[in-house]
Amino acid sequence: MNDDETVDMRTHNKLATREAISTAALRLAVERGPEGLALVRVRDIADAAGVSPRTYNNYFSSREEAICAIESDRARHLGKALLSRPSGEPLGQAITAAVLDHYGTAEPDKVGLRMIMCTAALEGEALKAFTTAEEPLATAIAERLGADPERDLFPKVMAATVAGAVRVAARHWLTPGNTESFAAVLRQALDHVLPPGEPSASRGSGGGPAAYGEV
Repeated sequence: MNDDETVDMRTHNKLATREAISTAALRLAVERGPEGLALVRVRDIADAAGVSPRTYNNYFSSREEAICAIESDRARHLGKALLSRPSGEPLGQAITAAVLDHYGTAEPDKVGLRMIMCTAALEGEALKAFTTAEEPLATAIAERLGADPERDLFPKVMAATVAGAVRVAARHWLTPGNTESFAAVLRQALDHVLPPGEPSASRGSGGGPAAYGEV
């Protein structure tokens, strides 16, 4: 095994450990319910994940962070999903396809997602988890447009808008009595925020709708 393979294996193991801890934390939180969330201890989560409390503390600073880490990690990879789309695809279509491929190919666990989004003690961490998508998504949008990710406002505003649409769609999907698929709700939400048209190659540093052409 060469050095690159060793690094890759180490990274894989770290990601697997993080996922195991987060999965265990969310499962215990669901089992205890919102009223029993405060009773979920670090040792309980560590035991359920098969790690030591010290290892747990190396990955997470709170049980709230651990519980919401699954959504946070998913959000963080949305930018990569956008960059995987064909380069000639209109930006609005590319973002919609990337979001649907990333979030809508399999129905989320409603019980777990409801715990994350609808529990007062998790509200702040849940919001942080969904907004984790903004920076990498803005970078991906800027790259597709040939824009400056630091000076150009448009990619940042668009990324925040898309991340907000995903969060609102998730909350709407959890509404009692809603029988639509998560993918259908996501598409509806994105249709409200992504204007039609093609991205323009000529644009100023301020960005704006001109990035899509005439809208």
